[in-house]
Amino acid sequence: MISKTITLGAANGLHARPAGDLVKLAKTFAASNPSLASNGKTVKATSMFGVLSLGLTKGSEITVSAEDAEAVEAMADFIENIKE
Repeated sequence: MISKTITLGAANGLHARPAGDLVKLAKTFAASNPSLASNGKTVKATSMFGVLSLGLTKGSEITVSAEDAEAVEAMADFIENIKE
């Protein structure tokens, strides 16, 4: 499993719209079992409910994990570039 820890910089945190887009992206890498972890809780990145249940706000540390480095980089890049 490959992991990367990043800090969420989006002023509004990871709310429904970007979370939905992240889940769509994660589903393209479903075979590599993508997951997100924050504050001791780990969820499947392909689950909208799971992603939202993390309650990610600006400054949250998130560990993005998957069996494929491309999946980790794509999801981490997406999260780091959320503007809304």
